[in-house]
Amino acid sequence: MSYMGKVDVKASDIKRFSVTGSTSATHALSWTAPSEQALIITINGVKQQDGAYTIAGTPTTITLSSALVATDEMEVIGINDIGQTNTVAQDSIVTDMIRDDVVTAAKLNTTGTASASTFLRGDMAWATPTDQGKVLQVVNAELAVSASTTSNSYVTTGHSISITPSSTSSYIVIDYWIPYNSGSTGAGPKFALYKDGSLLKDWSTNYAGYGIGYNHHTLTHYHNPATTSSITYTVYFAVYGSATIIVGNVGGMTTYLRATEIEG
Repeated sequence: MSYMGKVDVKASDIKRFSVTGSTSATHALSWTAPSEQALIITINGVKQQDGAYTIAGTPTTITLSSALVATDEMEVIGINDIGQTNTVAQDSIVTDMIRDDVVTAAKLNTTGTASASTFLRGDMAWATPTDQGKVLQVVNAELAVSASTTSNSYVTTGHSISITPSSTSSYIVIDYWIPYNSGSTGAGPKFALYKDGSLLKDWSTNYAGYGIGYNHHTLTHYHNPATTSSITYTVYFAVYGSATIIVGNVGGMTTYLRATEIEG
């Protein structure tokens, strides 16, 4: 039975050639034999071994190691083709025709090197995964320090945290949760973040709400310091409006300051 890429050998593919009364060692066939093993040659009914003849040319010419004599009868049986390979039509191969696990990495049109430590990207390139976005370290501080001001200019809250990045490509995420007490319905605190004494982020346009009494405010900043030296972040505050603002350890609430290093 035929299958994909092959067809059965048919009777018409079997060739026959016979010789009588010849005294020649060479005999031309009407077809091209693919190999010596594709021919069965008998002389006077005796099968000839492969070493008793050679073949060459298109169509094939048989050269016997010894010439025939006039009384010899030679018969040649040959297979014109050992099967036939069909050319598969474009886009005719479907998934069910491919055996499981038969396609290897070497057969893929990829770049890079496939290994246990690489993965295949969408652009068909083998790449090494990175840990970008991985949390490298977290520094937490719970601060029971309070400060007060009536100034509209920034002064320190006394709330600081230090961290030493492990890489110049790392990012530092600063999270700040601070309670405060406003002494006026028309005033509230505004905050800024300083790095090593210099202004880094001014949140003056995002000031905390007005109102007398205790409240809290939350701030977050994402920073790439590009250094592996120790950094100190300090929170400053000022009054938006006119009142005395107290921040930090107020109303039984303390301040939380956190620095998280993220691999960049």
